[in-house]
Amino acid sequence: MSSHRFKSNLFACIVVILSTLAAAAQSASLHGTVLDPVGASIHGAHVSLTGHGSRQTTTTDVTGAYGFTALQGGSYTLTVEAAGFGRYENSSIHVAADKSLDWRVQLGLESASQSITVQGDVEALEQVPTLGKTGTILQDIPQSVSVIGHGLSEQQGDLVLQDTVRNASGVIQGGTDGFGFADRFQIRGLEARIFNDGFSDGDERNGIPHSLNGVERVEILEGPGSSLFGSGPPGGTINLVHYTPSPKFGTGAQFQAGSFGLFSGTAYLTGGTGLQGLDYRIDGMAEHQDGFRSLAAADYELRPVLGLTSSHNVLLLAFDGRDLQATPDPAGLLYVNHTPITTVGRDAKYSTPFSFGDQTIGRFTGSDVWQAAPFVTVNNRLSYMYRNLAILRNGDGGTIVGTALTGRQLRTQHDTLNDFDYEAEPVFSFHIGSVHNTLLTGFEAQHQSVVANRATADLPNIVNIFAPVIPETSRNSLTFLRDATHSGFLDHLNATYEGLYATDQLDLTSRWKLRIGGRQDWWQTALSPQVNVAGRSLGNGQLIEPPNTYTRNDTPFSWNVGTVYRILPGVSPFFGVAHSNLVNFNSEATQNGVEAPENGTQYEAGVKVAALNDRILVTAAAFHVMRNNVFSLVSDIPVFNDQLTQGGEGNVELALSHHWKLNANATGMHASLTDNPSNPAATGRRPQGVPDRIVNLWTSYELPLGGQDTITLAGGFTNRSSMFADLLNTNSIPSYTTADVVANFHVHGWTGAFGVRNLTDTRYFTAANGAGGFVGESRSYFGKVQFRFGAGR
Repeated sequence: MSSHRFKSNLFACIVVILSTLAAAAQSASLHGTVLDPVGASIHGAHVSLTGHGSRQTTTTDVTGAYGFTALQGGSYTLTVEAAGFGRYENSSIHVAADKSLDWRVQLGLESASQSITVQGDVEALEQVPTLGKTGTILQDIPQSVSVIGHGLSEQQGDLVLQDTVRNASGVIQGGTDGFGFADRFQIRGLEARIFNDGFSDGDERNGIPHSLNGVERVEILEGPGSSLFGSGPPGGTINLVHYTPSPKFGTGAQFQAGSFGLFSGTAYLTGGTGLQGLDYRIDGMAEHQDGFRSLAAADYELRPVLGLTSSHNVLLLAFDGRDLQATPDPAGLLYVNHTPITTVGRDAKYSTPFSFGDQTIGRFTGSDVWQAAPFVTVNNRLSYMYRNLAILRNGDGGTIVGTALTGRQLRTQHDTLNDFDYEAEPVFSFHIGSVHNTLLTGFEAQHQSVVANRATADLPNIVNIFAPVIPETSRNSLTFLRDATHSGFLDHLNATYEGLYATDQLDLTSRWKLRIGGRQDWWQTALSPQVNVAGRSLGNGQLIEPPNTYTRNDTPFSWNVGTVYRILPGVSPFFGVAHSNLVNFNSEATQNGVEAPENGTQYEAGVKVAALNDRILVTAAAFHVMRNNVFSLVSDIPVFNDQLTQGGEGNVELALSHHWKLNANATGMHASLTDNPSNPAATGRRPQGVPDRIVNLWTSYELPLGGQDTITLAGGFTNRSSMFADLLNTNSIPSYTTADVVANFHVHGWTGAFGVRNLTDTRYFTAANGAGGFVGESRSYFGKVQFRFGAGR
């Protein structure tokens, strides 16, 4: 090589090196520390930086330090999350092109029921659902979890929970029976349970209707909660998360009116009390409606909350009072030739006109989050709920003879329920080698009691089902009895549960996550009959008589294991297995004494995807769920069977443009009775009230009017396949598709909407009962106006 050529090559190399060094010197960086409220470093906090079409993640070291290098100059969104602390988000981080920015983050403590609002461009899979309990983001939980924010529910004009759950796959209203005075839901063809801020509302059999008063978001865990929720719901968990107090003053109100005599008003007030760290929030609601088919209802609620924040503690005290009134309608429209009658109007009724389903509820919840050490957070939570339930309803049965409906019955029922629940949950954050662990440990003690007072009266026949005239006009002439044919009793049912549990969230690498949980429970259930009911006996023929007490002790073990691997940024396949047990604490199930618990196992595999800066969000999963000793009511008769459900589902969110968004979900599943001892011929049939297909779609387009004023046009449809009403799959309700449209406006500080539900006025049925299908509403209209000032929603 010539000397001249060598010098030229050397000079070129020097130029390249200097250029690279110069470019590196001009690149930006961001670093800092994450601290707790008293200034101690937080080890293992999850830190993400989003901007310029990419996202970087890291965790803080033992000194609480984090850092990002080789950044382009510009604006970024910084998000910090750590178990036991409030989520930090700042979308206005600006890094100069050739500078290093030092950004310190100080996290506040967070209640177990603390709300986390996700707005703007923050990635949806970065949300932290409270039902996970370990501060884990959605992308790292190996299970299908949906989070429905208040904004979407508000855009759709939703007032109650049954309206908003359509935004999650696999969820339907109805179940094995639907009397029309309480919420009943299935997830993946099996019964779900409803929680309020992590506390169970009890069994859904004679449950509670839920409004969205003060609700910030709805979280839906599909499949058993296993070690997290004790008596694991077979289909899944629906958790309502309420707003918490803000130190900044805020107030707002909303009024909505609509078809069928609907009038609804809600209001909230939040702010500081003037005492250091003590804040308040009050949510109230008053609603009345004459109702479709004259099924009148009313809902009056008041929910004051106090929050006290200090350097090491967050204390929340909530009081929830409700007066709920409803009208049952179990007969719906009768089955004729195996489908609901079509030759009568949708307002034709076969139910007793003076029936009712009313209840008064008082609930106190308290939670204290104590930062005992930089690596230990202790959650202490308790709930006490009192319910006074008064029902007068028809039985879910009857026989058509010629044109007459015979075998009609009317039940009078008064249940008094007391429910106490205490949970102590220390959460540890530590490293074993390079593996970060978030270990949730817990102890739960729960006591439930029900005094159930029931009797049943025979009713006269309806002579002509094609021109129905209800013969009974008052209860004065009716004779209510307690015997084997009238399913009446006076019982005192008690249960005490204790449980020890642990769930470890392991960050094996920055991409690979593992979640393992186990729970040991001790359940003691006792049935004390207060009156002698002729012919009432245990399954072995032994009579159920006072003053005897019939007890059952069970020691079930629940467990779950799952893993997630992030193969690409925003692409996370997952797999999980969960085994759970569900206590049959239900006064409807005690006609033959105290029954054995339900148990089952779910296998689930899927993928979570966030692409194009969250313009595309997808969660898809395949599932295989086996449940044993599943309790259900068929024409008011309790039956216990084994079920298998397998299928697939998907949720999709698309930002088609800056103004156009679309949400869709679909579920396809096959459910079957694998064993039915009460009626062996039903084995292999589809369970009552389970469809093969559920599809929902909602889309919205925002029209700017100048400045901050906008009009948003939105609409969508719901499609559900047919469902059977009995174990032998003879009677059924048909498939249906309904559509809704809503126009929302924000003009000169005013916000409101006008909407039409069931736009095409489709005749459809929401639940397959024993006697007939529960009728969905005809076309209806609503309008609302609202205002907000200051903090809060």
